[in-house]
Amino acid sequence: MHHLRYELDHLDWLEAESIHVFREVAAEFERPVLLFSGGKDSIVMLRLAEKAFWPGRIPFPVMHVDTGHNFPEVLAYRDRRAEEMGLRLVVASVEDSIAAGRVRERPDGLRNPLQTTTLLDAINANRFDAVFGGARRDEEKARAKERVFSFRDEFGQWDPKNQRPELWSLYNGRHFPGEHIRVFPLSNWTELDVWQYLARESVDLPQIYFAHRREVFERDGMLLATGPFTAPREGELVETRTVRYRTVGDMTCTGAVESLAASYADVIAEVAVTRVTERGATRADDRMSEAAMEDRKREGYF
Repeated sequence: MHHLRYELDHLDWLEAESIHVFREVAAEFERPVLLFSGGKDSIVMLRLAEKAFWPGRIPFPVMHVDTGHNFPEVLAYRDRRAEEMGLRLVVASVEDSIAAGRVRERPDGLRNPLQTTTLLDAINANRFDAVFGGARRDEEKARAKERVFSFRDEFGQWDPKNQRPELWSLYNGRHFPGEHIRVFPLSNWTELDVWQYLARESVDLPQIYFAHRREVFERDGMLLATGPFTAPREGELVETRTVRYRTVGDMTCTGAVESLAASYADVIAEVAVTRVTERGATRADDRMSEAAMEDRKREGYF
């Protein structure tokens, strides 16, 4: 006799929790937006939002804070997905913020830390009251403190001591005009969960996440790709290696890892045995200090 299976596996459980968060925000807020960069976490969020409102369309726009130093293949993916799904794509440009005198180019050339001003300006200009981000608690210590609904004041700032309890998955989105809530539907997911879910859903990903041949050079223990924004310094040797990316940010601060993982199954096997988070291993902007991310979050970053 065939028995019905009533229990959910852990991916079903995570999916259900995230879909609940998306629907809760859509019901409670007037102008939500989903941050979509073409990176794997934002791709998972887009898939979950698609499921949450199916067969209707996703009822909010997507936004990318573009530093101008992104990987071209990831931007191409971003534009293609937005077009295929009929989404309104808002691009907030750090380049424009620099031109307008809102921020100054840094001596080290890194633009990731400049994103905060561009993000807050875009939130204010579009009057977004809820902003979905793909941050996960397993990524980094400051993010481990986050609630699913993260309250931000009228200056876009985060105070870890001024957050609301979320007992029994009850979320409080109350806010005054000018304030907003950052929402993290993937809070309880791990890097391995993300990969297993993408594989289960057969989601198309930028090829940068799988093994490919690329010209790289080593700096500060990271393999950086040669490109228009990253040139080797004296003594840094350029080599063609087989690499992939675990996380995708700016070309200037995102390191590749040597890998032969060319399929979902290969990547899952690789991630399952790693002990270093993808940000800790491959993002220069997150390795500056233990408190670097917390400081940036207090200022208004994700």
